[in-house]
Amino acid sequence: MADTSQPAPFSLKGHILTPWTVAAGIFALIALLDWPVLWPTALFTANALLHTGPFILFAVLAVAYMKASGAENLIAKAFEGNPVRMVVFAALLGGLSPFCSCEVIPFIAALLAVGAPLGAVMAFWLASPLMDPAMFLITSSELGWDFAIAKALAAVGLGMMGGFGTLLLARSPVFVDPLRERPAVGGCCGVQKPFSGKPQWKFWSDVDHVRTFRDTALDNGIFLLKWLMLAYVFEALMLRYVPAEMIAQFLGGQGAWPVIKGALIGAPAYLNGYMAVGMVDALLDQGMTQGAAMAFVVAGGVSCIPAAIAVWALVKPRVFVAYLTFAILGAMVAGGLWQWVQ
Repeated sequence: MADTSQPAPFSLKGHILTPWTVAAGIFALIALLDWPVLWPTALFTANALLHTGPFILFAVLAVAYMKASGAENLIAKAFEGNPVRMVVFAALLGGLSPFCSCEVIPFIAALLAVGAPLGAVMAFWLASPLMDPAMFLITSSELGWDFAIAKALAAVGLGMMGGFGTLLLARSPVFVDPLRERPAVGGCCGVQKPFSGKPQWKFWSDVDHVRTFRDTALDNGIFLLKWLMLAYVFEALMLRYVPAEMIAQFLGGQGAWPVIKGALIGAPAYLNGYMAVGMVDALLDQGMTQGAAMAFVVAGGVSCIPAAIAVWALVKPRVFVAYLTFAILGAMVAGGLWQWVQ
């Protein structure tokens, strides 16, 4: 029989638009158009990665341990019991759990299918993309411990706001019959039976768990390295080429308007929360207010493509619009409060 197998179709996203190739393209353009800037940009990127390195290593090992031990199974406990308690615990776990949106999709799909309150699910969905152990450590290393703590509190607060808002409006036309006809239960992480079983804290005696630890550490290490590398390249370019006066004029000043603009720009502005750390660091150096920065990272984190797809895949468009509305309003509140305490 003839071999009828064909090579996988070429993917522009998978083969060209990766953090590695984008960074390489940027360095090539710098070498071509502004050669004296090439070495300072590379040096800035390398120094930033070295500065963040210990935080990356600790975060990678911590997430790998939690995955290998099965600690993610504890997340299911947040969706049991009283609806009000569920919202609180779902927001707390969403803001602290180290798991990506695609891993959560099959779990959330199963919960929605068996009638778990949408308010608790909304709380988890809103808080989850904003903060995890790796994000907290990297944010603290670049933007300061106070900013990282404030963002973690904003994640939990946003989750509670969206969760309780959904509970109060549960009988409204927006949230009645929220699921799509056939909600997707797959994900980019290939999770088939998520959050089942009991944690095994001393996992190193089990070969499969050790393999999970190794694979998770490697995958997360590469993921963080490539995105942070690209983030620091963009930060170097922004510091050199974007006029500080323009940033200060548009996102600086007092009052609510810079915060509102930070939230409205942040919602569609970036694809990856780790990359946003370098962007915000540069913007703050050039005059962006603290409140606008907080609004930017909160709105952008919730509406980034992986998080948004996780919601879009499971619920009807009106629920998805409610999700984005909660995100933008919550970002404005978080930014306003952070601006006020500064």
